[in-house]
Amino acid sequence: MKTSKFSDSQILAILKQAEAGTPVPGLCREHGMSSATFYKWRAKFGGMDASMMARLKELEAENSRLKKMYAEERLKAEILKEAIEKKW
Repeated sequence: MKTSKFSDSQILAILKQAEAGTPVPGLCREHGMSSATFYKWRAKFGGMDASMMARLKELEAENSRLKKMYAEERLKAEILKEAIEKKW
């Protein structure tokens, strides 16, 4: 997955500027990003502070790791099931 060229603190600062009344098109031009990126950030991180944003990233990483673990265990279970069915 591609990483963002903006840090968490930069994203929060950009969102704060927009809340302060800076027009979105000018903000996007100033920071070199698309308006779609801005609106995606606002939907995801709007109203958060730095600690909440860090916690969200931790939870997303943990969720990804757990999904991978589940997929691996599910695959093992399917292999064992096929092996047992073939023996009888």
